[in-house]
Amino acid sequence: MSAATDALPAAACATDFSLPEADASRAGVARGWLWLSLLALIGSGALSIVLVLSRAPQFQNLLPLADFFRVALVVHVDLSVLVWFVSIGGILWTLSGSTRAMGLNRAALATCALGTLLMTLSPFIGRGGPLMANYIPVLEDPVFLWGLLIFGAGALLLVARSLVAATAWRMPQDGAEALQAGLTLALLPAAIALMAFAWSWLTMPDSLAGKAYYEILFWGGGHALQFIWTAFMLVAWLWLASACAGGVPMSPRIALLCFALATLCALLIPVAYLLWPAHAVEHRNLLTFAMGLGGGLPILPVALAALLAVPPGLALADTARPLRAALYSSIALFCFGGIIGFMIAGNNVKIPAHYHGCIVGVTLALMGLVYHLLPRLGYAWPSRKWATFSSYCYAAGQAMHIGGLMWSGGYGVQRKVAGAEQALRSASEIVAMGIMGLGGLVAIIGGLVFALVVLGAMRRRQAIAA
Repeated sequence: MSAATDALPAAACATDFSLPEADASRAGVARGWLWLSLLALIGSGALSIVLVLSRAPQFQNLLPLADFFRVALVVHVDLSVLVWFVSIGGILWTLSGSTRAMGLNRAALATCALGTLLMTLSPFIGRGGPLMANYIPVLEDPVFLWGLLIFGAGALLLVARSLVAATAWRMPQDGAEALQAGLTLALLPAAIALMAFAWSWLTMPDSLAGKAYYEILFWGGGHALQFIWTAFMLVAWLWLASACAGGVPMSPRIALLCFALATLCALLIPVAYLLWPAHAVEHRNLLTFAMGLGGGLPILPVALAALLAVPPGLALADTARPLRAALYSSIALFCFGGIIGFMIAGNNVKIPAHYHGCIVGVTLALMGLVYHLLPRLGYAWPSRKWATFSSYCYAAGQAMHIGGLMWSGGYGVQRKVAGAEQALRSASEIVAMGIMGLGGLVAIIGGLVFALVVLGAMRRRQAIAA
């Protein structure tokens, strides 16, 4: 049932994009993936405090810099992007698939949890230095690398199980079947990502080491991962809009076309491996082109359909207000990051401004979906007031954070550095990075509120059950 039971009636041509209720077996495993995703986000948020303070001119001299900043950045990125998104994938693929191979699903969850634990503990028990490779930065330490490898094995089990449990393919007749088709299509870039990681490793030149080695190792698979996250965001936008308004003015077949555009461009990735070695410039350029194509074309029609379904002033049920906040915030941040992408020139902080906007846009959509799924997984409804606040606070803080980075990038401030290494010379540069730091702290508050709201809903349900 839609969360917006008191909303205005949907238009006759609107489609209700939502998955049916899950049985107890699938809901139980989905709860496990929810716990892993939430713990990863909490750990990432704690580390983000270090990152923001080490870049903000007001605090940068109070903290140890250089390697301390980079170690925190490595684990922050891997928890907030890799573990969080894969765990959300575990929830969505569990809820959209059949009950086949549930034991393999539980094994995937346990394996991913063990890998996440080792990666999180590695800065405190290991001795490895940070290597700031794109997509999946690493600590060159056995504890971290074993954790990453074990997590990858868990992700492989999850994808394999999801392929086995995927619903039979047919042209979707309703919104539920369209979402199932979209999530099934997302398994294609997931399989390609795993293939790309293996292909890069097997064909890696012996002369490469250090950062260059991991940059090439994760470049192809890292691009494939972006197709998965985009598909998850499109699913979340349609689902959230339907939960708010009862339906979206888009047919299931048009939605399927958008999902196909968002995922099938990943087929260019194995083509790049067949034509050129992983370290060739042509290889990298084709992957960048494929990601821009798949991450751009389907965004506008889905965003417009969602916004048309949930216009400002639409009467909503109280339980739907946090969902609208997440939907609006997600679309705004993703578009902000996309626009910045056209302004990138050089290796400066405009680059993290671009991907922070896009990644945070995806994260906000998935946060809203978590709020919507809590009752489906047996928990209480989240607090309307604080859940709504969390999305707007997180989005406003990230907009300031991104705006400060974009402004600083215009002055040539370099990425992946902190403190004195930033070489802030003018008052404008200091002000811009100050805005970045303040925005980051506001975003941290929003993320903390999200975690507390979700934990509160989960605890209230446990108290009721007891």
